[in-house]
Amino acid sequence: MKNELCVVGLGYIGLPTAAVFAENNWNVVGIDVNHSVIETLNNGEVHIEEFGLSTLVEDVVAKGKLRGGTKPCEADVYIIAVPTPHNENLTADLSYLVSATKSILSYLKKEDIIIIESTIPPRTIDDVIAPLLHNEGWVIGKDIYLAHCPERVLPGNILNELIYNNRVIGGYDPISAKKAGDVYRSFVKGQVIETEALSAEMAKLMENTFRDVNISLANELAKISEKLNVNALDVIELANLHPRVNLHSPGPGVGGHCLAVDPYFIIEKAPEESELISTARRINNSMPRFISQQVDKFFQEKGHIGVLGITYKGNVDDTRESPAIEIINELISKGYNVKIHDPYVKQENTPFKLSTFNEVIEGAECLLVLSDHYEFTQIDEEKFLKSSLNPIIFDTKNCMKVKDQNIKYFNFNNLYTINALEIKV
Repeated sequence: MKNELCVVGLGYIGLPTAAVFAENNWNVVGIDVNHSVIETLNNGEVHIEEFGLSTLVEDVVAKGKLRGGTKPCEADVYIIAVPTPHNENLTADLSYLVSATKSILSYLKKEDIIIIESTIPPRTIDDVIAPLLHNEGWVIGKDIYLAHCPERVLPGNILNELIYNNRVIGGYDPISAKKAGDVYRSFVKGQVIETEALSAEMAKLMENTFRDVNISLANELAKISEKLNVNALDVIELANLHPRVNLHSPGPGVGGHCLAVDPYFIIEKAPEESELISTARRINNSMPRFISQQVDKFFQEKGHIGVLGITYKGNVDDTRESPAIEIINELISKGYNVKIHDPYVKQENTPFKLSTFNEVIEGAECLLVLSDHYEFTQIDEEKFLKSSLNPIIFDTKNCMKVKDQNIKYFNFNNLYTINALEIKV
């Protein structure tokens, strides 16, 4: 197989993918419309935080195996990994995908392989991408090859999972699946499973929808438990002793580029049939308001809140679709004085003013944990007690280990006890 590869889109998936291919003897050109991203890459540096990525990129750039550009170039394989967000009406915005596909058309030659890694609604390969190629006169499966290979990685462990996770290759036709599968077999140590494009599209969406639905069950349990004076986390632990039960953990909502978005791609195509999926989305979307309402119970008058974390999950810098953002905006709109600390997020990447940990706890009447960063699992309790006007912690990620009994600690196991606070700030 020839080994010239062009990756269009250098975000959280595209850049690690390009780097791993480069590490495995491919000559890779990474394409992005953001000039800053390209400049950073060509300097051997990265614009996103991901474990091990900076070292890998520095190495493959130095070896000349990876370089960046703002326009595609001639290659043997094209991988498109651009964002597919949802519109205001919750339908998929495929404009970036269509634009990226059109950008490579003038560079295509016979035997080229086009792979869509972006997450897409069912039938996008057949109804959107394939016609763009047909209109240029290409016969897919004979002249060129087209497949969908959705990413299935966990932020914070992407480089490892790109190699060891199983990959599903959805071909427009069987020969396209085989050709694309061989591309990934050049480094993937997990199974490379060939199927049709529609099955691959749907499988990716259902992987994340499964998690979204199960998280919604845990979040609904948290709401019920708050009303019935039940310890939700204890209930989950006890229920999970059953050999065929695995309840998830409740939280402040669902975020990220997958779980909070992908279910809508199914709903868009079959709205009447996706009742459970739609209900799960509503439950998870309701959690930021639920958290805000619990915070209100701590206060007689609107006061000072210190927020720890704005990313959608721990130990990453990704704030996409993060429920923390909605919670913070709601608290600010209610009149709370909110200070925010997140050691993983750069100031230029958020509209909120970020503060140090010491600044956040100074005068705080409630410390609200919205991301389960490692740094938050054990904080300096003595410093918090000295700095806080009223030492209350509300841990929506159930991640802290609070030892000092002078700190009033709340999580999803004792929400109902907030109502019994003798002194509110």
